[in-house]
Amino acid sequence: MKPVNIYALTRINDGNSLSRLERQLSGRDSLLKIKSWETDGLRLFCEELSKVMDNSFETEFYYSFVMPKLGKEFDLIRINDEYIINVELKSGNVSDEAIIRQLKQNRYYLATTGLPVFYFTFISSTGRLVRLSNTGRLVDTDFTELAGLIDRQRDCFEGDIEELFSEDKYIISPLSDPDRFLRGDYFLTFQQRDIKHQLVKNLSYKDKEGNLTVRGFTGYPGTGKTLLLYDTAMFLSQKERVCLLHLGPKTAELDRLNSILKRIDFYYWGADLDKIKQERYTTIFVDEGHKLTPHLLSEIVSLADALKAPIIVSYNREDAICPEERGGSGTGLLESMPGFTGFKLTNRIRLNNELSAFIRCIVHASEPYHKHDFPSVSLSYAANEDETDKLIKYYIDCGYTYIKETEEGDIGLVVGEAVSKEFAGVVMILNENFYYDEQMYLRAKNIKNPEDMAGSRVRDLFHGLSRAKKNIAIVVKNNGPVFEEILSILQK
Repeated sequence: MKPVNIYALTRINDGNSLSRLERQLSGRDSLLKIKSWETDGLRLFCEELSKVMDNSFETEFYYSFVMPKLGKEFDLIRINDEYIINVELKSGNVSDEAIIRQLKQNRYYLATTGLPVFYFTFISSTGRLVRLSNTGRLVDTDFTELAGLIDRQRDCFEGDIEELFSEDKYIISPLSDPDRFLRGDYFLTFQQRDIKHQLVKNLSYKDKEGNLTVRGFTGYPGTGKTLLLYDTAMFLSQKERVCLLHLGPKTAELDRLNSILKRIDFYYWGADLDKIKQERYTTIFVDEGHKLTPHLLSEIVSLADALKAPIIVSYNREDAICPEERGGSGTGLLESMPGFTGFKLTNRIRLNNELSAFIRCIVHASEPYHKHDFPSVSLSYAANEDETDKLIKYYIDCGYTYIKETEEGDIGLVVGEAVSKEFAGVVMILNENFYYDEQMYLRAKNIKNPEDMAGSRVRDLFHGLSRAKKNIAIVVKNNGPVFEEILSILQK
């Protein structure tokens, strides 16, 4: 998205033509719905600016920019190497409190640029222009001050603004970036913040019907579940003691969090729950809840009853996987509990739509998913072990992380070690044991024990590939039918 000349943008009145012109000027992917009051406000803004600025008709702003993944919108933004100008447009009467709240929120999101930012709001109905002071107060100002800032802002950035606000700067995984998490150097999307509010609202041991309170949220890989769970635990730990049960494998990153973050006590799968019952936790958090077995869920419920503490749990959606391959998935166990209240994250943060569609398609090669293009997916075929090793080494040298099924070999991460982490690229192997059944579900011979928390090999593949942020590579080993099917997916 590029900056637009706001004077040129406001020379026409027809809403449809205006949206089409804005798209042409900005290079936006789709038409922007512009309301009439927004156009009127922008036109009045241009008129006021022209009274104090001779060349105001040359002024460019990024108009109605929405931060990728986060969904945060800014009405007008100008950026150069020295500072940023942000102007919000209002049409009618709006309280000073509401203006301060919005501008402080803008400051929250723009702080990571490391640049000074000048925050303004223009109320078109009254012609009032205000700015946010360094102390967070609202100060009345005039267009002469704003014009001076614009005039001194030379060599403004004119490229794609989304490049300056990559989600990597804002969205993290606590288990990939424990230090950034501990510093609070991250953001929640609007959807995450809304679900967080619902999770902690009127939180109590039992609900009105007398059932144990269990609140959970789910979503496909890449929707930010782990960050939301850990952030909510941090929020509640400000005033009370909480614990977090991690159902994944032992990791150095989690150990680091546990050693530094004294407000939350972390426990791994297999911890002595009887000892935990001796503590005084007010809330129990559970990560990777889809790995719950009936026995473990019963144990956690017993723990909750002993502590008289509610449960907050995050879990993955696995409905793309063949039901027989989901093993002892805890999703159904959780959602069938009498006191369960669930929420769903739908905005993919880490995993883009292309990779998400491919992963769902590879585990269930159904026709609707063949509408996608997959330029970020690489496919290779190996006839034997030697060829496989060479191709895996090639992808590793290209920056991919090799995720494997077992501990065998000196390179790569086992699927469990990659849980809740993220990598730029991921490469995995599909050997001769994989096949597609009559319903075009991907299956694998030698399914693991359904009571085993690791689940099946297809499940491992699903979660392993979901660790990728930008690229996926598949090496098919000695399996012509599966290779041909995946090639058909990629080639429609």
